[in-house]
Amino acid sequence: MRVREPAVAGQFYPGSADRCREEVKALLADALAPAYENEKLVGGLVPHAGWSYSGAIAAGVFRTLAASGLPDVIVLFGAVHRSRIEHAAVFGDGSWDTPIGSVPIDARLAERILGQTNLIRDDHFAHESEHSAEVQMPFIVELFPQAKVVPIMVPPGPRAPHVGDAVARTLSSYGYNALIVGTTDLTHYGPSYGFTPQGVDAQGIAWAKENNDRRLIEMICAMRGDQIVAEVLAHRNACGAGAIAATIAACAGLGATRGILLEHTTSAEIMAGRGCAGARDSVGYAGVVFA
Repeated sequence: MRVREPAVAGQFYPGSADRCREEVKALLADALAPAYENEKLVGGLVPHAGWSYSGAIAAGVFRTLAASGLPDVIVLFGAVHRSRIEHAAVFGDGSWDTPIGSVPIDARLAERILGQTNLIRDDHFAHESEHSAEVQMPFIVELFPQAKVVPIMVPPGPRAPHVGDAVARTLSSYGYNALIVGTTDLTHYGPSYGFTPQGVDAQGIAWAKENNDRRLIEMICAMRGDQIVAEVLAHRNACGAGAIAATIAACAGLGATRGILLEHTTSAEIMAGRGCAGARDSVGYAGVVFA
């Protein structure tokens, strides 16, 4: 059985069991998590930076989704940072370890998804050093202990929405009680990222959040998944365009008609709140659920 060991524990989130459990519980307890009692939530988007930056927003999305119902399986669309894959890559069997427990892979669902499309390959090597899905796993262990997962990395290309379509068809055909979760951060602004179209100052960082992030968030909430990749390639306002597009398509296939923004902030705002003003670099983070 394949076991995916943690690659960024101790860096993006605590590496010891006690500290990881303590922090995930604290993030969930403090999370902004509005209740949508009259909405059927089928999925969400979470950021994937270190928990000290984006953990609170991710926790809010997971808590909101958990309040809407407990799935048997979570399909997790991850961004692609390190691998040079051109195909979507599923980790098709085994389990993912975290400091606080293991998450089993739904191998039967992965096999069925692979049978629906040639756009996805069973490629566990692509997942080995990627952090975008890994940082979500402790939240899944804590909130959805009964759930299995199917992690799929989705590169930013025109086929990304079709990956989501194939997942939705499979889930619907076999009647799965499933949840869709995708992961992305937003605009990476500043000299460290080589992206400063509005200057290297507070005004440029504000533009990144209020203009560049916002135009993408509006597109996400309108569920215009077929336009996401082109938007991001043109405006550099996300690192997980493929994951976003696949998530929107899958959620639409399961009946969602809109995205609901829960929270939106930046690393610069978070650091300013800790007394470290004057950041030259900033990354945007947003939490969205789909109903």
